[in-house]
Amino acid sequence: MSEKVLATVAGQPITEEELQAFLNNVPREQQPYINNPQFRDQCLEQLISLHLFAQMGEEMKLEETEEFQQILKNAKKDILAQLAMRETMKGVEVSDEEVKAYYDANSQQFKKGATVSAKHILTDSEEKCQTILESILNGEKTFEDSAKEFSTCPSGTRGGDLGQFGRGQMVKEFEDVAFEAEIGEVKGPVKTQFGYHLIKVENRTEESVAAFDEVKETIRRSLVQQKQNAKYMEQVNVLKEKYLEK
Repeated sequence: MSEKVLATVAGQPITEEELQAFLNNVPREQQPYINNPQFRDQCLEQLISLHLFAQMGEEMKLEETEEFQQILKNAKKDILAQLAMRETMKGVEVSDEEVKAYYDANSQQFKKGATVSAKHILTDSEEKCQTILESILNGEKTFEDSAKEFSTCPSGTRGGDLGQFGRGQMVKEFEDVAFEAEIGEVKGPVKTQFGYHLIKVENRTEESVAAFDEVKETIRRSLVQQKQNAKYMEQVNVLKEKYLEK
């Protein structure tokens, strides 16, 4: 079956296959748009323009210039080098056993810090914060309703929910209380540079080591890179001995 022809420039067809190859080489940030009809039309116009200027270059006999020959020589060198490096790296693989052995020997690299899920209420005075605390403790209002009504933090609209955070993500005074409080306990007033807080811890995860399945592909990529670097340097040394004049 013949390839669909999208345009013809000076007798040379521009095919669907050529357009697809062009699309596959657009910058990474444009890759999500390659199936968009309007984007494809824009790329086809660019491809047509490329053919038009190439035809113009032929008519001007630019292939016969010294500049063209030098550019062609450099391009050939780059392409040959890239293909040769690809051939060098072809056999580089990392087995599942190597990945697991690395994980077992270096598990401390994959530590996950403790985290806390918490809600808070932020006010501009200790007195106001204390009053809100008392109304929560005596059951007049829930923590979440109080956050929506009184908190000056944008999180108030979510009932004071700050989500999950680790150490170093909050100011020290806030963090110290959040990581020490019992789950469900309301602590405060806690003074920080932002004002006075009431803090309610919803959940806590202790420091742990990431499971093997969570990190195995990251380890594999790292080991492949290490092996490729070693293979590259090994091949460079071999080629130096063979071709580099001393």
